Amino acid sequence: MMRTLIRPAMTMLPTGAADVAVVVEGGEIVDIDPGVGLTVDETIEATGLCLMPGVVDDQVHFRDPGLTHKEDLTCASRACAKGGVTTFLEMPNTSPTTTTVERLHEKLALAATKSLVNYGFYIGATPANLDELKAAERTPGIKVFIGSSTGDLLVDGQQDLERIFAETTLPLTAHCEDEATVRANAERLAGTTDVADHSRIRDHAAARIATARAIDLAERHGHRFHVLHVSTGDETDLIRAAIDRGHGLLTGEACPHHLLFTTDDYARLGTLVQMNPSLKTPNDAARLWKALGEGTLQVIATDHAPHTWEEKQKPYPQSPSGLPAVENSLALMLTEAQAGRCTLRQIIHWMCDAPARTWDLVGKGRIEVGYDADLVLVDLEARHTVRSVSQVTKCGWSPWDGVELIGRPIRTLVGGRTVYHEGRFDEAVRGAEAQYDHSRGGYWATGGHGATPFGPDSSGFQSATA
Repeated sequence: MMRTLIRPAMTMLPTGAADVAVVVEGGEIVDIDPGVGLTVDETIEATGLCLMPGVVDDQVHFRDPGLTHKEDLTCASRACAKGGVTTFLEMPNTSPTTTTVERLHEKLALAATKSLVNYGFYIGATPANLDELKAAERTPGIKVFIGSSTGDLLVDGQQDLERIFAETTLPLTAHCEDEATVRANAERLAGTTDVADHSRIRDHAAARIATARAIDLAERHGHRFHVLHVSTGDETDLIRAAIDRGHGLLTGEACPHHLLFTTDDYARLGTLVQMNPSLKTPNDAARLWKALGEGTLQVIATDHAPHTWEEKQKPYPQSPSGLPAVENSLALMLTEAQAGRCTLRQIIHWMCDAPARTWDLVGKGRIEVGYDADLVLVDLEARHTVRSVSQVTKCGWSPWDGVELIGRPIRTLVGGRTVYHEGRFDEAVRGAEAQYDHSRGGYWATGGHGATPFGPDSSGFQSATA
């Protein structure tokens, strides 16, 4: 086995930044701050760079199988590697949908042949697949679409939801938009061609009602539940109240597009920023940032949902919802840290450690002896401009086209092997299937945010590295 020494300017440990080297062997971190005279097979000199854990993106749509004209696991995993994402967890609304154990295993086998980074797949709930959900293993959890879906994946009947929350044991997560509210709003605004009406159809009430409903189910049945892509300030209040009740069941996440875009951006970007849940107001975005800073929301994930440029150019409402983000998400957040909106330690918590804890991932999310050597070397000062023409994702565009970012991944290692370095990929590297230990009990049972800094005393970029 090859032993590699990585010698960066700064290493982000769970306790903060330190000027230490890291030793990798057999796909694991085997030593931190080794003594002089260590014999190694390879040394990665990373002067001026910061070493951080690989990002865990717990919400992506990679369209493979069935919709590979938009994206596939090869292109998507390249985009992950370029963006510093070393592990992804993918949603079940592919074609066919991932609603049986057999289809789950087929996806895992497909990823083993195609993915350059580590991978995992949710199993999707339907009104009629309870036995499959009970039998499922090798998965982070069960995805429920309480709205914003069609066919079997839409589960909005109360009796069906009660059975899923009562009779399954895997962690649950959901897209929370109330279907009845959305349909009523759509009927009221029937005939509109204004994409800004998307936020009036998928409004605050739709999100608030569905999230409150899911929290009630989780608490009554004692079931761990993760609220995906929170888009409203009202939802953060609901989640905060649930956390304060002390059951240790609730976690939530925000996405870059809800943090960085608002309803004001429809005039500039149109259907490119049409997504579900919809964009909300600047006040909602501010409340999402506040919820992250206070620990009410624990995770940042992308909801990477690519569609072709041609599809996104269709007039509303024929235009599909969703946008690509995995290859820019870390750089976007690093730029926000440079602006003083958050800290580097918070970013690592939200994007690396917290999703690993939430989904009971073994060996992920930290630079610590015994953890997997999924690592990213980042130039915190590098200025670069997002260009759609240079995007690795198969759909070939970004809503951040033309935006200058500060900070970017330079080298990404998966299992100790360099998969991406300065624009080049090692196509021989294959990621590994994510491993879960659901007996750990998730985010709160494993210490929650513990010593991670939250609040106004750690708002500056430089203080994050202290």
